[in-house]
Amino acid sequence: MARRRASDLFVECLEAEGVKYVFGIPGEETLDLNESLANSSVAFVPVRHEQGGAYMADMYGRLTGRAGVCLGTLGPGATNLVTAVADAFLDRAPLVALTGQGDLERTHKESHQYIDLVGMMRPITKWNAGLTSPEVIPEVVRKAFKVAESEKPGATHIELPEDVMAAGVDAAPLQRRRPVEPEPGARELLKAADLIRNAINPVALAGNGVVRAGASPALREFMRATGIPVAETFMGKGVVDYQDHQALGTVGLQSRDYAMAGFEDADVVIAIGYDLVEHAPQHWNDRRDKKIVVIDSVAAEIDAYFTPEVELIGDIYHVLSRLAEECRDAPHSGGSTRLRDVILSRFEAAKDDDHFPAQPPRVLWELRHALGRQDILISDVGLHKLWIGRMFPAHEPSTVLIANGLAGMGFAVPSAIAAKLVHPERKVVTVNGDGGFLMNCQELETAVRLKTPIVNVIWENCQYGSIVWKQDKKFGRHFGTDFANPDFVGLAESFGMPAWRCGGIDEFAERLRHALTLDLPSVIVVPIDYSLDVAISEELGTETVAT
Repeated sequence: MARRRASDLFVECLEAEGVKYVFGIPGEETLDLNESLANSSVAFVPVRHEQGGAYMADMYGRLTGRAGVCLGTLGPGATNLVTAVADAFLDRAPLVALTGQGDLERTHKESHQYIDLVGMMRPITKWNAGLTSPEVIPEVVRKAFKVAESEKPGATHIELPEDVMAAGVDAAPLQRRRPVEPEPGARELLKAADLIRNAINPVALAGNGVVRAGASPALREFMRATGIPVAETFMGKGVVDYQDHQALGTVGLQSRDYAMAGFEDADVVIAIGYDLVEHAPQHWNDRRDKKIVVIDSVAAEIDAYFTPEVELIGDIYHVLSRLAEECRDAPHSGGSTRLRDVILSRFEAAKDDDHFPAQPPRVLWELRHALGRQDILISDVGLHKLWIGRMFPAHEPSTVLIANGLAGMGFAVPSAIAAKLVHPERKVVTVNGDGGFLMNCQELETAVRLKTPIVNVIWENCQYGSIVWKQDKKFGRHFGTDFANPDFVGLAESFGMPAWRCGGIDEFAERLRHALTLDLPSVIVVPIDYSLDVAISEELGTETVAT
């Protein structure tokens, strides 16, 4: 075998993993890696901030199930990756972060730009390691991807010392293997089926795991076979069609959500792909009186309010299909749709609301009617995220994408670029607050350069709206939340894209439909009025989740 640079071998390992893109910013300590990438089938996508590149890798992983890859150099390049790497970690998105590092000979002492990157990444990755010699590259790369993509998926990290990547090596990539998934035993399956058949008021709670497993068809068949209604978490939106009469809506924003969706009266709760990082089970099992059946890819987290009677661990699609067959002979009659009815009635009434600055339900109504069933809406983090999570209806999974584990602002714009690369045939729209938009708006240049026609909608109110909402509720006033904005239209145009500021809600609808026909990215600014409480109804109780 011919001897070559370690960086060449590293990139060959990326190719063996099927990597299509590396999102990032090159640095002095990654010169060899970037030269090897330039001679490979892997497309290096330069971004304008490492956080933007990591969010792109995060979204690529969410939508494909294959680890997205991001790159930063040592020191500040690596620290800039942290927020988005942590987002992938908590939102269960497969991601492999690559960081440069100084020569091994200077890691024992104070050195320019040197920090312990492996130590820094340890709390926000499933696994991470530094390359200590060129010979270990095939094993390290294979492990990073295997761990990142295995359930529950998340972030891993590889540190690339400059001298190691420049050294010569004789080695070859390891063969990629699909992660092995367990199967529940017959005893557990029959026990779960018995619990469900004998339940008086069963209800299901579906989360992000159903999306990752591609198990929405199996869940919908389970609903039909058993008659058991399904509520969704924010990240589970679309696993059941909101128009299905057994769909209970999206729960988790307020204390009465679960009660109005039938959880208060439920004796059995079937938690399907449910992640506790989204919503604490105390909110739906505060009396600890529910019998819980867990269907998931890994064993349940320990929580005093989440003690399963039985756990069915394995491929969620397959488990649901088997359970549907076992329970088909004892169908239930469904549950309470009060929550869904309250939300959807307000949503439908919004089409006649001509108030301007616009109120959130009307803007969401226009967005829903401009997008098809498979088109994608990506929410940034802020008060608008609560409106989208609460009210925006979804027909299919992976069409309403929300960061809800770490919930970091600046998520939407870079994520939309990756979504368009994965699904160029779909329309992709972001909804941003004017606070979060400025946190990664530099990636508009990346969108223009890549010719990814995403439509970025900015809800402008010159405040950190979610904090205003919470401060007003707690203190009767708000402070430290007001700011001025740049000319967003001029800013967008300076990047070479069309942009509009709407003077009325009808103009927004017109601009939106036009922007969705363009072959380049665009920005639409909508003055927003948040005086309408996101809670919509006092009947739903106090809020229970952060933005």
